Amino acid sequence: MPMFLKKTPTSTGRIRLSIVDGYYDKNTKKTKHKVIESLGFLDDLEKQYDDPIDYFTKRAALLNKEKQEQKAPINFTFYDSDRLCVGDDFRKNFGYLVLSKIYHELGINTFLINRQRHTKEIYDANTIMKMLVYSRLIAPASKKSSFDNRDMFFEKTDYSIDDVYRCLSFLNKHKNNLQIWLNNKIKENYGRDTSLIYYDVTNYYFESDVQDDFKRKGISKEHRPNPIIQMGLFIDTSGLPITYELFSGNTNDCLTYRPNFGRIKKEFDLGRVISVADKGITTGDNIWYTINTPSKDGYVFSMSVRGADKEMKAFVLNDDGYEWLGDEYKRKSRRYPRTIQVTSNSGKKLKKTVHEKQVVFWSEKYAKRAKAEREAAIAKAHDLAKNPGSYTRATSYGAAKYVKKIDYDKDTGEILTASSILEIDAERLREEEVLDGYYILLTSEMDKSDDEIIDIYRGLWRIEESFKVTKSELEARPVYVWTRDHIEAHFLTCFVALTIARILEMKLERKYSIGKLLDTLSKSQCSLLQQNYYVFDYYDEVLKDIGKAMDIDFAKRIRTLGEIKKILANTKK
Repeated sequence: MPMFLKKTPTSTGRIRLSIVDGYYDKNTKKTKHKVIESLGFLDDLEKQYDDPIDYFTKRAALLNKEKQEQKAPINFTFYDSDRLCVGDDFRKNFGYLVLSKIYHELGINTFLINRQRHTKEIYDANTIMKMLVYSRLIAPASKKSSFDNRDMFFEKTDYSIDDVYRCLSFLNKHKNNLQIWLNNKIKENYGRDTSLIYYDVTNYYFESDVQDDFKRKGISKEHRPNPIIQMGLFIDTSGLPITYELFSGNTNDCLTYRPNFGRIKKEFDLGRVISVADKGITTGDNIWYTINTPSKDGYVFSMSVRGADKEMKAFVLNDDGYEWLGDEYKRKSRRYPRTIQVTSNSGKKLKKTVHEKQVVFWSEKYAKRAKAEREAAIAKAHDLAKNPGSYTRATSYGAAKYVKKIDYDKDTGEILTASSILEIDAERLREEEVLDGYYILLTSEMDKSDDEIIDIYRGLWRIEESFKVTKSELEARPVYVWTRDHIEAHFLTCFVALTIARILEMKLERKYSIGKLLDTLSKSQCSLLQQNYYVFDYYDEVLKDIGKAMDIDFAKRIRTLGEIKKILANTKK
């Protein structure tokens, strides 16, 4: 039964118009109608159209024609003599349309177009940014490889590799403002809770061994000898990135917090926040800075049990006050005025008192994990003591603390005591064993319960996972660009890619990991046949769920280029 214009009188005397389609219901064995387009009331439509009845009758006829064309068979003719030419590549990715939709929801296109409008740059920064971000998510590679493979997307490709590198410098100029723009768009489109913000630091290594003022050898999280740069990242409670900053590779983790926190408070309009961070950030300077902002912000920081003073260790190891929850977990807390050291503007160390809540907990699971990690470090320490010349500061990380009298060259990281006889520090081993499984949390939030503080702190896993995503799925390292501008822009594209991936994960209600989502989108591809027809050859449950969440049909086997471009255009609205 064909589609037609239906006129439905109402009890008020008005006439409602709709385009309906007829179909046969196998259960009732009757013809039924379903509404294709609800048009509104005739008297309202007469204000917009000279003759609404005629206009929508013709529209129904056009929809019928399209319906019949879709049912018509598609015929292709192939010959046995058909051959490929060198360089032919008729395969394209279709899954990236999901990323395009989020990219444009965030208005990144608008931001870049507006920023470039009054410049003399002749390349299209938005087009290049899309290529860099989509490639990072779908097929991560170097800038050159991404450029060479830009034809995998249904996007403009009229730019050179030199344009790409010039664009990196442009992107770096606007990296801070783009982060602010993204934060505002996320609040506007999806909402975000910044009452808690999580902070952590990681580093990324370079393939080259050449150092400069920015790329420096330091304490590598991956225990590599290569030069590194440091990244400090803030995320919200949903795991969505807020902002990041890069620092030279030899910058101590704790020194990255205040510049980043100061910027986020100044530029992102967050109100009062509780900052959550691991022990590497816990210094007197960072605590004092946090609680003395105009909004009197708060903190939940962990403290190294092994690095604590005698009084704190005694409190931790004293069984009094612990509440056991089962046989494998216990906790206690106290309110305590703690003396911290704060650096004045002149560089002088001042003693200050902070009134804080200290929450201590012990977990058998953590105790077993600490024991296993230490045993691995001890095995490495024994080898280090025997073969010191085979190690550097980076490669001996985790093991060196168990070796007596070890020293390093501050510039090269080489061990200076290679010719000396090194010994295992047995006393330190015994001291650490009794502290296995204990954690100390320091907080300004006196009114929150012990469990609330512990739950807040455990939210740090999301930022650790974000770093893992950038290093694995996004392949942010090794870094293949060398100038400061290009390095900064590289990580900006990684930050944008991570933001898009996290939003996609959120839209799927975290049913799938980011790795699974991106792997599936990378497999959603199509190949050109003839006459601008593309055939699709991959579909699974993940793609089905993505399509449902993002309103994109991934199940259709054959599409024309025109259909694909129409869907792509809809992602950009």
